[in-house]
Amino acid sequence: MIDFLSVVWNVDPIIFRIGPVAVRWYSLLFVAGFPLGYWLFERFYKREGVDTKLLEPLLYALLIGTIVGARLGHCIFYEPAYFFSAEHWVEIFKPWKGGLASHGGAIGVILAAWWYASRYGKKNGFDMLWVCDRLAICVAFAGCLIRLGNLFNSEIYGTVTDLPWGFIFERRGETLPKHPTQLYEALTYLLLGLFLLWQYDHRLEQRYRGWFLGVFFIVCFGMRSLIEFIKEPQVEFEENMTFDMGQWLSVPFIIVGILLVVYAYKNKVPAKRIVPERTNYRPPKKTAR
Repeated sequence: MIDFLSVVWNVDPIIFRIGPVAVRWYSLLFVAGFPLGYWLFERFYKREGVDTKLLEPLLYALLIGTIVGARLGHCIFYEPAYFFSAEHWVEIFKPWKGGLASHGGAIGVILAAWWYASRYGKKNGFDMLWVCDRLAICVAFAGCLIRLGNLFNSEIYGTVTDLPWGFIFERRGETLPKHPTQLYEALTYLLLGLFLLWQYDHRLEQRYRGWFLGVFFIVCFGMRSLIEFIKEPQVEFEENMTFDMGQWLSVPFIIVGILLVVYAYKNKVPAKRIVPERTNYRPPKKTAR
């Protein structure tokens, strides 16, 4: 609904119910990132000659790493006093009640990639950085979907604005238009994903290993830090902080991103998979007895 110079946002976060089970927009968009990532990785594997049977363990590793990392990230970085108290520690195991942190999810994804590459990489001609370069493309699109889910939940929005696209989040009791920072981030991640995918499709031979991940970290967390300036505090302790928790947590990722780009151009390891050389087996000669 358009109200002159603002958008009145009062969308129900629940799509439908089946008995006591509610299907939410956020859950649907969060889960949608996994089949999208699977489809993209299938493209990558087919192009570079990797056995697509290896996609299944990667999917399970990422699923676990994303959920566990994002949940623990929220509990540790944003509300440790609550979640690690004797009364509420069991709430850590209930992510469906809300509370997922993208920084924790990023750490979980990296650990999942490390496990996957350690187990399957050497004999198939790829390493952790090769996996992470391709994950960066998928995560950019998944991040876009997650932020759209935040919009449907009427959460993680910005401060008051007089811009014509300001949103009045009625379900949160707001009466003034606020910056739809969920859309700002969603658009950032979408454009980043499209750029990285275009680079993969058309410039893979000119790119070096670590470049995709480095650019992803710099742009994703750099823009996240800038957008945080117009976000409302997510937790109470952020109200008196010059830089909020999201910005502080973004700094290491930005630094690592810069180092990865430098590493890529210094070492110049091809971003494309290096096919393992196969030596012809020659049986030992039989000696006369």
